[in-house]
Amino acid sequence: MTEQPGSAASVAGATAELTPAQLAAAHGLDITGRRPTLTSYTRELWSRRHFVVAYATAKLTALYTTAKLGQLWQVVTPLLNALVYYLVFGLLLGTNRGIPNFIAYLCTGVFVFQFTQSAVLSGTRAIADNLTLIRALHFPRACLPIAGTLIQLQQLAIAMLVLVVIVLCTGEPISWYWLLCLPALGLQTLFNGGLALVMARLGARTTDLAQLMPFVIRTWMYTSGVFWSVDALTKSTPGWVQAALQANPALVYISLVRWALIRSTPQLPPHAWPLALGWALLLGCGGYVWFWRAEDRYGRG
Repeated sequence: MTEQPGSAASVAGATAELTPAQLAAAHGLDITGRRPTLTSYTRELWSRRHFVVAYATAKLTALYTTAKLGQLWQVVTPLLNALVYYLVFGLLLGTNRGIPNFIAYLCTGVFVFQFTQSAVLSGTRAIADNLTLIRALHFPRACLPIAGTLIQLQQLAIAMLVLVVIVLCTGEPISWYWLLCLPALGLQTLFNGGLALVMARLGARTTDLAQLMPFVIRTWMYTSGVFWSVDALTKSTPGWVQAALQANPALVYISLVRWALIRSTPQLPPHAWPLALGWALLLGCGGYVWFWRAEDRYGRG
């Protein structure tokens, strides 16, 4: 009795001749956890944009649910920080000398730097704090540090409303220059998101980094002109030191927002906007690609 070509036995025989890899490919199967191509990864990340927004909003809402003042802490926290820094650096150390409208100058520096600081710290913990979610569900892991940056952006939006009131109360006039805050903060958001992705990958591999970063951030803050004028304090320093400090991305974004809001701020150097764009593209795009290259290793072990 001859075997019919379409019989189950012949199909089973043909299947047995295939290697496991060929058999998986024939049925559309793939290796679990394989890193997708950058294009497909970006496409999948874009399709999860509603999840990122909802996740960020839920985390922000839950952040203050146990506090009696609730969401009001989003306003109180930056104000208290500015008050403490004013007492220490403005009154006790006298770093306000030679800086017109020091209160607006200080508050702008504190609010803008805190945006970067919070994005970096949340990015460092983005993977380690969400291992259960990562191991339970399939989604682009970049959603987590990006959502953390979005949380900080929502908090910054509230802080900027407070900053506008402070600027007006200190005598600054309303000006069309204020609109320049939008591209400046937009570039800073791209920079922060890329930096959060970089720190998320580093933090996933070295969990102790979360304990070290507050000290690194504090050092960065002291060199970013938050409390004093970098130009005034670096007049007698070597040229390369001045150039390095002026290229500091935190100082660049702070200077752009100060120049937009405070008319007594000195004229911006011609390289300020190109530097802001360059840092945003370098960290935003470079950080995203670098994070993606380890996509298949997050949550393992």
